[in-house]
Amino acid sequence: MNTYLRILQYVKPYWRQIIITFIFTVLYAVLSGVSVYLTIPLLDTLFQESATKHPVVQETAPTASIVPDWIQNIKEDVVNSFNNFVLSGDKIDILLKICFLIIVSFFLKNVFGYLQSNFMAYVEFASMKDLRDDAYVRMNRLPLSFFKKERVGNLISRFTNDVNIIQSSISATFSNLIKEPLTILVFLIIAMSISLKLTLLALVVAPVTTVIIIFIGRKLRKQTGVLQSKLADITSVLQETISGVKVVKAFGMEDYENQKFKDETSRYFNLALKIIRIRNSSSPITEFLGVIVGAVLIYYGGLLVLQEQTLSASQFMGFLFAIFQMIPPIKELGSVNNRIQEASGAADRVFSIMDIEPTIRNKEGAIELKEFKKNIRFENVSFKYDDSDEIVLDNISFEVNRGEIIALVGPSGGGKSTLVDLIPRFYDPTDGRILIDEIDIKDVTLESLRSKMGIVTQETFLFNGSVRQNIAYGLDDYPIEKIIQAAKTANAHDFIMQMPNGYDTMIGERGVKLSGGQRQRLTIARALLKNPDIMIFDEATSALDNESEILVQQAIERLMVNRTTFVIAHRLSTIRNATKILVIDRGRIVQHGTHEELIRDTSGLYKKLYEMQFRDSEYYNL
Repeated sequence: MNTYLRILQYVKPYWRQIIITFIFTVLYAVLSGVSVYLTIPLLDTLFQESATKHPVVQETAPTASIVPDWIQNIKEDVVNSFNNFVLSGDKIDILLKICFLIIVSFFLKNVFGYLQSNFMAYVEFASMKDLRDDAYVRMNRLPLSFFKKERVGNLISRFTNDVNIIQSSISATFSNLIKEPLTILVFLIIAMSISLKLTLLALVVAPVTTVIIIFIGRKLRKQTGVLQSKLADITSVLQETISGVKVVKAFGMEDYENQKFKDETSRYFNLALKIIRIRNSSSPITEFLGVIVGAVLIYYGGLLVLQEQTLSASQFMGFLFAIFQMIPPIKELGSVNNRIQEASGAADRVFSIMDIEPTIRNKEGAIELKEFKKNIRFENVSFKYDDSDEIVLDNISFEVNRGEIIALVGPSGGGKSTLVDLIPRFYDPTDGRILIDEIDIKDVTLESLRSKMGIVTQETFLFNGSVRQNIAYGLDDYPIEKIIQAAKTANAHDFIMQMPNGYDTMIGERGVKLSGGQRQRLTIARALLKNPDIMIFDEATSALDNESEILVQQAIERLMVNRTTFVIAHRLSTIRNATKILVIDRGRIVQHGTHEELIRDTSGLYKKLYEMQFRDSEYYNL
């Protein structure tokens, strides 16, 4: 129940719409009762019954002991007023008045039902918009380590399928959970006003139905979480296949992927059928119990009409109408509980993301890093991932002055990328600290720290928008002149102008319409426009052909001017121009110095790497 109360917190801001919905719901329920109650005088008129021909004997003892006198007086006043207005005149006039009242009551009932549905829909969609927005904001605060462990399809499923299930429960709570009990209450009052004995007999079904509803709801909540996980698996397989379609086709693995997808959908199908069987069982069980009670009521009520003559036939028919009008809302209340339990199961999955406390966040009292003036220093920095005991970086110490170029080289898996990921605080060191201008980077705000940095990686990411939007990412209405200047510096302007719409050309999802070199130059232009003090190049040219690599490398060299730069995997000329080269192996700095100093150390790792990979090449890529 706590989970569902948490869902309702997102509904709370829309209390005005809920109050209006409640008013319309009350009117809807009252008019539903009126439309049924009108059948009694209608039957009296059609079958020419009257109070003198079939006098109604009041149930004295039970009524006096249960119903207070003031309620009985109100009832009599309402009945007298109704009789004076409707039952005056001849039979044709009475029939005309009753038909008119039935039309008016049904018209107003449907108008209020329509308005109630509209206001409820506003609450549904607005509250779920807030939930999605809140979950998205909190997800973006989570560290990279979270996204390395979570499947993309699973996350997408929580924002789409799970939230949709939660949304359906909102109307169940604030529409059905209000409308149906009110409808039941109205018809219950009508039934009690006709015959208290018959009404009490009808209520014996309620406790049995309630127990059944609670039992079914508990089973549904448990199974819904499992079902949503299976749907997330389907989404993940679909996302992976679409993203890796080129690899799938290249390896001829269409049949393998087809079977994998079919296996997931089969598991989802079987589980969905199980849940549907559980969910659908509540309605027929409730209805069957209601029919049993209805049959008993018909028999007992028939005796009151035929033998005891304490009820007229029209009153008995009105009573039956009222009782059987209560069965649909009772059935609906059963489904309401089921939907609430399903929503709670789905909400557990959404809130599990929102409840994760980000390990990388601003500490209390963090200051703003206004400018980068002097140096960056690593002091005895060690690191290992949360789910591993393997040390990725082991006691790393070095210093970089402003404007210097630091090259990181070494075997794959040595810890180079992890080291540069620590600078913008994608991860925090397990031990040691990193300082900028003698300030621990944990003591400055993440926003001000990362605003000083530009990052270009081997795996470029572009958004499904125009060239202009991707270069000026996050900068609305940015001057086109500055965008063009950044593109020229990144060697991107010429190929952009050859595109159909120039800077307004749409490049497709992840820049699929561009070559690897073109995508890389756009990311460099994006970094240039940010004009950062610190640049990080993580294997930015390793996946490019020679021609593209030359163009990208030229852009990189322009971008490094007057900036502090960390470079992984770059051309030989860049290494020669680097202020310092750090050779990293198995998480340790095993060598450091300039290119000339390291190449002279014939026993060092740098010399061995150079001879193995770059002896006969103008370019190299570590």
